[in-house]
Amino acid sequence: MNEPALGRSDAEPGPQIDTFPVDATPGRLDRVHFRSTELTAVCPVTEQPDFYTIDIEYMPVGRCIESKSLKLYLRTFDGVGIFAEHLAPRIAGHLAGAVGTTVTVTLEQGVRGGITTTVSATSG
Repeated sequence: MNEPALGRSDAEPGPQIDTFPVDATPGRLDRVHFRSTELTAVCPVTEQPDFYTIDIEYMPVGRCIESKSLKLYLRTFDGVGIFAEHLAPRIAGHLAGAVGTTVTVTLEQGVRGGITTTVSATSG
């Protein structure tokens, strides 16, 4: 495994998702929810940028996603030609593999031609 992104000023966008253990103290962590407006990709047909709001949700079993590595992972899609319907399951699958539990990803694409597209995918 590579060196964790957290605390590294030279950390670059990449596929690595850093995790940390769920706290074993009394009480239960029921859900983790991330929301970001910093996800972009490119329409594979028009090559125009697509801007997304992404919601990521999971119920941690043993590991939690570290947010800086998540931010760097999401930046790997800048300039990538991909439909939202392919992007959501790709991200969900990658994150589910990192934490070993089910992850749901919902993408809301910025308005294009008066239409808002929302796509959800669950993996794990």
